[in-house]
Amino acid sequence: MNYLKYILIVFPLILCAQVKVIEQDSIPNKYLIIKGDSVPRTYIDLDEVMLLHKLKFDSKKDRIRYLILRRKTIKVYPYAKMAAERLDSMNARLATLTKKRDKKRYTKQIQKYIEGEFSEELKKMTRTEGQILVKLIHRQTGKTAFNLIKELRSGWRAFWYNTTASMFDISLKREFDPLNEKEDYLIEDVLQRNFQSGRLERQDSAIEFDFYDLTNKWIHQKTPE
Repeated sequence: MNYLKYILIVFPLILCAQVKVIEQDSIPNKYLIIKGDSVPRTYIDLDEVMLLHKLKFDSKKDRIRYLILRRKTIKVYPYAKMAAERLDSMNARLATLTKKRDKKRYTKQIQKYIEGEFSEELKKMTRTEGQILVKLIHRQTGKTAFNLIKELRSGWRAFWYNTTASMFDISLKREFDPLNEKEDYLIEDVLQRNFQSGRLERQDSAIEFDFYDLTNKWIHQKTPE
């Protein structure tokens, strides 16, 4: 699984304030004054809460399969999240560099840092964990692992990395497609539940989809309008 370490190279607010309720004869309704805001308002901005359906399984086998998928998804998601963060920071840094030589040197520095910090953990991943990681990298960055390597390293390296990965039945070209792949929908279900519980730190998907429409399709067997 050595090639996986290269993948990671390429890569409102609930108001915690004092609230005072004002009741005056001249004000017919109750208004809220939020500390730091001089304008009275009748509401407080809250985070959006996603209502998730209750988990049900057709068989014990399906339940076990979901639990295994949950364990693997929780394990690899932090790496995909880190890939997106590294990609954003690297692109921001590369945008400030004008010389090709400086860009190449900076990319190599990032490579060595990632290898030193995460290579041993990535080597421990199983084939299925590696494939889930590839899918989640696409979810978090909007690009396949193959294209990220191709853009930031070279097409030749991307070809050989993908060829090596295919020997382990992993494709770096795999996309995260919860609309057409039920396993990908279940991965998203795992993420949403663990975002809400606080076990995983939320990072928005770079891929657009409506989770409720997906749930209607895969769980309630309703066709989205």
